[in-house]
Amino acid sequence: MHRSLILLSLLPSALFAETLFVETESLPNRGGWSVDTQFIQIMGSPYLLAHGLGKPVADASGKVLSPRAGSFKVWARTKDWVAPWKATGAPGKFNISVNGTTLPNTLGTEGAEWHWQLAGSVNLKEGENSIALHDLTGFDGRCDAIVLSSDANFAPPQDKPAMAKFRREALHLPEQPPVSEEYDLVVCGGGYAGMGAAISGARQGLKVALIQDRPVLGGNGSSEVRVWAQGGTERGLYPRLGEIVQEFSDHANNSPGLAEQYGDEKKETIVRAEKNIDLMLNTHVLDAKMAPGPEKKIGSVLTLDVNTGATKHVRGKFFCDSTGHGTVGAAAGAEFFMLETGHLGMSNMWYHGETDKPQPFPKTEWALPLTTADFPALKKAEGPVPFSKGEWFWESGFDKHPLHDLELVRDWNLRAVYGAFNALKNGPDAAKHEKSELQWVAYIGGPRESRLLQGDIVLTDKDIVEKKEFPDGCVPTTWDLDLHYPKEQYAAKFPDNPFISKAVFGKGVDRKNGYPLPYRCFYSKDVENLFMAGRCLSVTHEALGTVRVMRTCGMMGEVVGKAAYLCVAKKSTPRGVYQSYLGELIELFKQPGAARRESLEAPLVAPPETKPAKTTGFKSDLPGIVIDDTQAVLAGDWTEGTGLKGYQGTGYHYSHDAKASATFPFKVAKTGNYEVRISWQPHENRADNAACEISPDHVVKLNQKQAPTGPEGFTSVGVFSFQADAANTVTLKVAGAHGNVHADAVWIVEKL
Repeated sequence: MHRSLILLSLLPSALFAETLFVETESLPNRGGWSVDTQFIQIMGSPYLLAHGLGKPVADASGKVLSPRAGSFKVWARTKDWVAPWKATGAPGKFNISVNGTTLPNTLGTEGAEWHWQLAGSVNLKEGENSIALHDLTGFDGRCDAIVLSSDANFAPPQDKPAMAKFRREALHLPEQPPVSEEYDLVVCGGGYAGMGAAISGARQGLKVALIQDRPVLGGNGSSEVRVWAQGGTERGLYPRLGEIVQEFSDHANNSPGLAEQYGDEKKETIVRAEKNIDLMLNTHVLDAKMAPGPEKKIGSVLTLDVNTGATKHVRGKFFCDSTGHGTVGAAAGAEFFMLETGHLGMSNMWYHGETDKPQPFPKTEWALPLTTADFPALKKAEGPVPFSKGEWFWESGFDKHPLHDLELVRDWNLRAVYGAFNALKNGPDAAKHEKSELQWVAYIGGPRESRLLQGDIVLTDKDIVEKKEFPDGCVPTTWDLDLHYPKEQYAAKFPDNPFISKAVFGKGVDRKNGYPLPYRCFYSKDVENLFMAGRCLSVTHEALGTVRVMRTCGMMGEVVGKAAYLCVAKKSTPRGVYQSYLGELIELFKQPGAARRESLEAPLVAPPETKPAKTTGFKSDLPGIVIDDTQAVLAGDWTEGTGLKGYQGTGYHYSHDAKASATFPFKVAKTGNYEVRISWQPHENRADNAACEISPDHVVKLNQKQAPTGPEGFTSVGVFSFQADAANTVTLKVAGAHGNVHADAVWIVEKL
């Protein structure tokens, strides 16, 4: 049956009644409506969302086949998404039309919970009939399914279990879903952690299933959420870890940034190039089925095709939970810890840009009633396309349930964004924003914390700060202990759920080399064949503050893929690998990320063009004095970066804060003349007139849009006289710069 024609006669034919069911996400023409899969565990299904940023989206449409002509009542499963707060108005209004006739009742106008709302009655033809969802506002109207019935007394079921049975029967789905072949490793979740696990395992010769509920890979690091990748890679004990992550990692210069900066197509291309990976996009993990026998082992995961509603069991020897929420582990009965209040929140980032003509924006009486004093001024984005961005700190839900309240948290964030833009467009400063246009708002939220699955080690922040050594330490975590809290300045107006956060950074993480996370945090202590990679790993709430960034999560996945190979090859378990094969696992950490074996029995072979492993710090053969940006005294607002390659040490800093400076101190052993060389990585948004002051009284200008012209990625800025044992400095200043000033390293070489 074509996926646009979904129907079932639910009542005995002798009664001459028909009931037809349309799963809206199966409509072949979705128009401007998007499929939202975030809240399946809450409300039971994916649904279509009219996310038009205040402009009605194009109709979603398809065909429904009726066995006979007659009058049919029509219902839509929907809700008024601002009703939980008793807000004025109904922003999510839409209509249903059948055969070009618009049904009388406007939908999305009532009910704080998902329910069936009557759209009206319509006469169907025998055979094919057209049906369409018509958005009226562009403000996130939503529709899960449509039911048409010729029985005047029929009403669709409202409660979740009955609705699930009704849906299964209406879609002609078998009561027992089909079962897949058995995979060596089933990876659930296609963010950085899941991609790292799938690619790593596949290159070790494992047959891998990679299951992702969205149409794109990358999770928070995709065009749907647009968080730039953070976390140092290729350093520490095993600098080969991170090489796989760097193959697919984005190097966006803004967060949020433009869609193309997040490389959705590149990520999918890299995964599909692996012959051992079966990629299952648009597939949601619903449940876990345990294997028979005395051991607590997962036999399969139950998956949902979010486009068709079809379910299937995907079997595996081993499973990796990279869902973020610990969905697989919880379904399998794994022990977990979860803060229900006081946890990290969820962000929905956004931006607006300037156009060449006036842009209307409707008044949003149903949004949060904000003035420009209720939120921080939006920062201008870097790069050639100007826009003003609402960044990571547009975050709420700290005291809401991290699972059950997710849709409410996302919708609250949307109310905050629309209320903020309304304050700009329709407030006292409207004239300044006459040509401003709301250009992107993430409807997919970026959550940070929910279930933390428990492993053989539950890592604490104290372990990290005190640099506690574990024999299985491996993945380097380099991000500070970064915990978020409501920002007091903006919390008073909405104390129940503040929507602007602040980051509180703890000290003690080795940002240069990284603290090596133990492998025993990456598998469940009580489900025998379950790994975890990503933010649902075995750490405390406080330790999550450093390990949760994407490149670090991706390296966890790399470790899981290698460990899963040993599990299969040695007929062992994740715990057994630690107990009996840790040395072999460590040897795999030392192998190139691009190395692969053709089968489980074949040797691991690196491509001929494989480069040596990176080393942290500077090239050992540089004479003289090299001062890294990590040794510089930074004043003002600087951002760390690793996206532009060729840097010294483990990264660089850049800034456009006019008050910022980076001072590189050094002393020479004897008085004399020394050449000063400066390193930077060129970019179009760097300054062409960066001021470089050489003590005591010399100033030169650097064009950092262009690459350094000297040896080893440095440019000579001249020869200067320095006194022995004096406090000499080279200082980069941002004031007056035409762009970002880039601080990487300074090299002092004696002139003989």
